[in-house]
Amino acid sequence: MEFAGSHVLSVGQFERPDVEAVFAVADRMEPYARRRRVTRVLEGAILGSMFFEPSTRTRVSFGSAFNLLGGEVRETTGFENSAIAKGESLYDTARVLSGYSDVIAMRHPDEGSVAEFASASRVPVINGGDGSNEHPTQALLDLYTIRSELVAQNRGIDGLRIAMVGDLRFGRTVHSLCRLLGLFSKVRVTLVSPLIRLGGSRNLLSIEWDADTPPGTEVLIQTRTGDELGEVLRYYHKDGAEVTEVQYGRLLSIFKGEVVAEQVPGVDWSDWSEPYSDPEGSAVLSPSPREFLI
Repeated sequence: MEFAGSHVLSVGQFERPDVEAVFAVADRMEPYARRRRVTRVLEGAILGSMFFEPSTRTRVSFGSAFNLLGGEVRETTGFENSAIAKGESLYDTARVLSGYSDVIAMRHPDEGSVAEFASASRVPVINGGDGSNEHPTQALLDLYTIRSELVAQNRGIDGLRIAMVGDLRFGRTVHSLCRLLGLFSKVRVTLVSPLIRLGGSRNLLSIEWDADTPPGTEVLIQTRTGDELGEVLRYYHKDGAEVTEVQYGRLLSIFKGEVVAEQVPGVDWSDWSEPYSDPEGSAVLSPSPREFLI
């Protein structure tokens, strides 16, 4: 992979030497991340942070990393704070905003949307998650963390036994992580979940579905089981009757009762994936999967 000037949209862009090169750079950058050393290598550069889906850790980690290297960050969060809310296309948004940034980190709720944006961008775009499709940078970080723990035990990723638990059909990080693991040798992956399609398994020794984490598992990854909870506010008259937000706003303060916050499933709360019949000759083994309850 040619890194200079390239988008990072999918782990499919990476081969094993590319992943190892990224990890080698990460090792060298650790003193800066831990603030033991200071650099201004990105002084004057601007990161456009465009997150059209709720995010804390990913959004802040991109910005913090750029700041620690001397760069500046310009943030756009949520559709309501962008021209997209007024009907502007992703293509047009990319043409405009890429003129104000040197690199763009983007998250969007729709699959393929970051790639669509990147096709019109004048600068490199990094996929911070596009719907349930992929999350390449998180997968690289997860694999780097696993590799760091194994190095401490004088081991490598080859031959690893790993289990992933959760609603994996909609877990974009595990989609990317499974593909990265396929770049290594004799890795065994167990998915403790309803079945999902992962495409070609490359070098994975096996991908299996099971009802329980198998003996000998060395790494266990627990994913979320759905999207974030949403919040609904309920408004009440002093006499206990529920009213609308507009009606509540018109009440005199002496007649206003409680405002109660109620947690509800988010707009995009995912259903569990349906098991499927494997094509004949598939490398995937599929005993009856456990149906988890949310």
